[in-house]
Amino acid sequence: MRLFKLTRAKRVETEADRQKALAVLRATYRDEKGWILDAEPMFLASDLERNDISWFLATKRDKPVGVLRVFYDPPIEQYLKYDLKLVDRSFDVAAFKERGPVAEIGRFAVVPERRGGIAVALSLMRAATREVVSRGYVQLVTDVFENDPHSPFGFHTRVFGFRLVATHEVGELRYKGRRMTLLLDIKVAYQSLKSRGKWFFRAMTKDWTRTMHKGFAT
Repeated sequence: MRLFKLTRAKRVETEADRQKALAVLRATYRDEKGWILDAEPMFLASDLERNDISWFLATKRDKPVGVLRVFYDPPIEQYLKYDLKLVDRSFDVAAFKERGPVAEIGRFAVVPERRGGIAVALSLMRAATREVVSRGYVQLVTDVFENDPHSPFGFHTRVFGFRLVATHEVGELRYKGRRMTLLLDIKVAYQSLKSRGKWFFRAMTKDWTRTMHKGFAT
């Protein structure tokens, strides 16, 4: 567990931390993957003042090692523009919107030298999920890339319980291939992880308040 203690994640609130987050995006999305030409437009300074976007930065010994963005209440129309091909025929867009507020997980990146374990990803998801739940959001949506060797698809589906509902070929990044749209009902995931009684559940919820736990326990 010592490794997890050395890796910390927090919400980005200063220009200095924004620059650290941009360094991660340059190292991964630009230099390694070639998905962007410039990192700056991905995380504008104005994002720091927005209430519908939260950025999270993971550091180890003050060195930036990971980043993640949460977009609250993303317009469903944004996804419909992508010519979604449903994989889960039981998925109902209208019913999905009625279940409760949705937050989008995106811009998830970990620098190459820190991908050997889950410490960075765990710290980012823990910080982001705490804020998402504290703000009353009950569902998560995210896109991952099918052929990316560093895709978090397995981590999201096997560990968290995201379900694959659709695929599409079009997106914001310069990636050629299928995007896979995943959904997570946070309450279902909470109860599933808790029933397994593993350290992962305790690690993910260790900073939760009693009220936060109560909202998903029954």
